[in-house]
Amino acid sequence: MNTRERVGLNDSELAVLIGSKAITELHNQIAQNNESFEDDQLGSESMEPLLSEDVDYDCDIPDEGLATVLKKQRDRQFLYAPVLACTIDHLMGATETKRGGRYILPSLRLMSSDLVIDEVDDFTGSDLIAIGRLIHLAGMLGRKVMISSATIPPDLAEGYFNAYRAGWQIYSRTRDTGSKIGCAWIDEFKTRVTSLDEPQSQNAIKIYRDNHQHFIEKRAEKLARQPPKRKANIIECQSIVDDYEFDSDETKQEKYFTKIQQAILDKHQHHHTENKQTGINVSFGVVRVANISPCVALAKHLMDCDWPDDIDIKIMAYHSQQVMLLRHEQEKHLDSILKRKENSGAEPDAFNNAIIRAHLDSSIAKHMLFIVVATPVEEIGRDHDFDWAVVEPSSFRSIIQLAGRVRRHREVGIDIPNIALLQYNWKAIQAGNQPGKRYFYRPGYEEKLVLDTHDLYKLIDSRSIAQGINAIPRIQKPMQLNYRNALADLEHHVTQIQLANYTGVGPEKLQGYLAESWYLTALPQALNPFRKSEPTTKVFLMYEPDDERCVFIEKDEKGYPINRENILQIHQQGISKKQEKRLWLKRDYQNLLAQYAEQYDSGKRKISLRYGELSFVHRENQEYGYSDQFGLVKI
Repeated sequence: MNTRERVGLNDSELAVLIGSKAITELHNQIAQNNESFEDDQLGSESMEPLLSEDVDYDCDIPDEGLATVLKKQRDRQFLYAPVLACTIDHLMGATETKRGGRYILPSLRLMSSDLVIDEVDDFTGSDLIAIGRLIHLAGMLGRKVMISSATIPPDLAEGYFNAYRAGWQIYSRTRDTGSKIGCAWIDEFKTRVTSLDEPQSQNAIKIYRDNHQHFIEKRAEKLARQPPKRKANIIECQSIVDDYEFDSDETKQEKYFTKIQQAILDKHQHHHTENKQTGINVSFGVVRVANISPCVALAKHLMDCDWPDDIDIKIMAYHSQQVMLLRHEQEKHLDSILKRKENSGAEPDAFNNAIIRAHLDSSIAKHMLFIVVATPVEEIGRDHDFDWAVVEPSSFRSIIQLAGRVRRHREVGIDIPNIALLQYNWKAIQAGNQPGKRYFYRPGYEEKLVLDTHDLYKLIDSRSIAQGINAIPRIQKPMQLNYRNALADLEHHVTQIQLANYTGVGPEKLQGYLAESWYLTALPQALNPFRKSEPTTKVFLMYEPDDERCVFIEKDEKGYPINRENILQIHQQGISKKQEKRLWLKRDYQNLLAQYAEQYDSGKRKISLRYGELSFVHRENQEYGYSDQFGLVKI
């Protein structure tokens, strides 16, 4: 179901901003003529438009007004569409642009639009502070702001209210209008509305905090009474840490992956559905790992290792460093398979899928496990319903988000845990769990504070998660934080320091930005930039018709391809027969190029230069392996 169907608006009312025209075409399966391929291939890299992304919107745009300034159709669509759906990146330019004109369109849009930020707690670190700057600007422009997530920590809500309040005070004073701020808390149970008549007073924050706490207390009570759809247990890994001095990295990894395999078998045993046509017990599960390299290594291990004779497995690696066309095919398949709107005992529609059906009909095993080995890409924006999950921990937030993909579409509760949490993450295992080191970081909240322990038995109440996993520890803050020995408390503490520290001064602090007029400068953006990350290298897997093979290229400033495969040290690799036999979804890039070339009446080379994009952080002297099944990974 696409964005418009979800909100009940048509394409003349809702514009959707997508990263590129290529993504739009893949999503909508709209054929383009050859000229559009040529235009995208040549010259696009050297242009500096106000908006480089594609806007999916079908409505007449008025010629008057800003038409003489906004000469490109997509710029006008971005501004004039009644409702605009986009990632927050496309609006952050309003506050984050330090030079150039990239602030113009998002600033104009904010002047006439209310701001809704979905899944706001997916961001961490300096990104949260940068979003506070955007909310402050929305307040200065007199717009309404809504933040949305099932797991909003109290300090995040309070910090953003304070940012909005500071901006709204500027707006109300310059417009000589009332300063009252209306506040609403909304969940699936109730809506609570109140007004802060004097938001400029010192007591305003306390009034907001009390209202928020009252709402969360009622929500927590109702969540606690719901039949649990997710329960968890912790998988012991201490024995691997104890043998640290005696084992090589390969041995430690094999032992760790064996623990994961045992957890997979246990979860399948208790959470599967019998396919009546074949009598096979089938389950769909996800193993969440923190980083790409162990994701691919685990997928290969599960394909190569021995399983019980009555078990058949099908594996899929899912992460971000994959060619656009192949990732699109993968996500399209998963979105169609991982829907479970039926009652708990009914057969899922997935059994009627041609690929799943072929696997079932060709198997002689009693049990079949379909396993997605995924990085955090599975946690964000995927409407997937799995039977069970095994989780390498990074943060309590990631555990809650991944748990939301288990029995997502089903309402009936469970008795036996369907989620396994590993006692340690791979970074701690690999380093021998040394005291004073950070292991819940990138991803995680252990950036400046280090936990006293990284043992999940000590960081999480195992008795509580055995009764049910829900968002209560994330949305409800304890009176006293034990942030060095509790995973959820660490996140509350870090969020408080970043967003609700009212003694913070200086341009790098959100409170300093609000109280000291640093918003008139670009220094805060330099100290705490949005999307603070290493620059990425964008390559394309281009088809070479002369020798009928594909090579990785970069485009020069005019859009012409330059072979970079050797310079970037990318080695294309195959897979073994055993691995191929255990693939869930076999993807073949060249076959897909042929299919799209026929559909678009174009050549495979042009298709590859449009849909063969892959972005990654390239490091000097680092070698990479690539395959259609496992994507790009360090070797």
